[in-house]
Amino acid sequence: MDAYALQRSWDQVTEHGEQVPLYFYSHLFVSHPEVRSMFPLSMSHQRDKFVGALGRIVSHADQIEQDAAFLQHLGRDHRKYAVLAEHYDAVGASLCATLMHFLGSEWDEQLAAHWTAAYQIVARLMVEAAETSSETSPDWWDADVLSVERRTMDLTLLTVRPRRPFQYLPGQSISMEIPQRPRQWRYFSPANAPRADGSIDLHVQQIDGGQVSPAVVRFLKIGNTVKLGAPVGERLTRRVGDPRDLLLVAGGTGLAPLLAVLEQIDNEWQRTGRGPVVQLLHGVRMPWHLYDRPRLRELAERRSWFDYTEVVSDDPSYPGTRGKVGTAAARQTLSGRTAMVCGGPQMVAHTLERLSAAGMRAEHIKYEHFYYAAAGEHAAGPAIPGQETATDDPSPRLPTADTALDPRQEVSAADARSRYGGGVRIPRSAG
Repeated sequence: MDAYALQRSWDQVTEHGEQVPLYFYSHLFVSHPEVRSMFPLSMSHQRDKFVGALGRIVSHADQIEQDAAFLQHLGRDHRKYAVLAEHYDAVGASLCATLMHFLGSEWDEQLAAHWTAAYQIVARLMVEAAETSSETSPDWWDADVLSVERRTMDLTLLTVRPRRPFQYLPGQSISMEIPQRPRQWRYFSPANAPRADGSIDLHVQQIDGGQVSPAVVRFLKIGNTVKLGAPVGERLTRRVGDPRDLLLVAGGTGLAPLLAVLEQIDNEWQRTGRGPVVQLLHGVRMPWHLYDRPRLRELAERRSWFDYTEVVSDDPSYPGTRGKVGTAAARQTLSGRTAMVCGGPQMVAHTLERLSAAGMRAEHIKYEHFYYAAAGEHAAGPAIPGQETATDDPSPRLPTADTALDPRQEVSAADARSRYGGGVRIPRSAG
């Protein structure tokens, strides 16, 4: 398999822009109409995801088997769409047909063999992962909606409870499908550590133009049944009992997974009488966006090991800390701490820059960057946990239809990769 030939030919194909995914999906649906029902009615953003995911896979073609975690996640995640092994043949055939169409005479026997070899590895890794996970977990979990609370003008706190055991780690994310928007999955981060009753809190920010978040806010009711996908992501998790002090830096609803980590630590302090010292900075544009202020202020008053700082960027009348939360974070004590950063792409990128400039080592900065596509080059996913953009499903559809989320701002994707390392950013969003 010639990685250079794959990358060069893909670069040529992508010069045709939107025509590429249009041709691919047209071929797929005409040749295999039975797969059409797996996709949302609107395909506009799904087309972008195909290009982004395929681009990432191709750009790492020479490392596919070493980078197996990415493909294994896709394989496991595709189970919720009822994807079967035979569907990979359909996708592979449409992919080759698309390449042949746009490459013309350059699509020769040798290049076709390289693409076939690469796709064979991709499909095998995904199918194996799906088969293995099916032995221990369902395709999805049905969950009952216990409460829907409108906390601010654009943010809703949702509580659901899976009907069967659902295990996750504080800091992970889960995808959810609501009955009002079938086949449109969105990722959210639980805002609590696992509870004895199994209930899960989710923070949903309504976005104008979003396809799912407005439906959650306006139409989802107590008693409805939603579907949950398997938990994903590990970079915002911590080992139980880890004594290293933490600096938690949240932007907007990026607060959710950090609240789960905070609750995990609170439980450890109450159970053992020891644990890390934690400082949480929550950055928002306007003070009324501090939607969990009362609970966090009360916790800071009652817990000697916890400090809470509110940071407001766009209200010059605010009497507290003003400016960007990343700048405020860089002014804190950094030595001996691990930073966990979660929020929108601009906020995360700025915070990484500020912490790095202040001398914090990259290995002590943790942040999710679900890497479905090549370093966000074609990113179409939501920018923050619980918040969607005006895009379609941020989850994958068939072997090469995923999207990426790269939480970096004023740094190029390549530069951010080299400075902060690779990883999987999944879903932290859900819209």
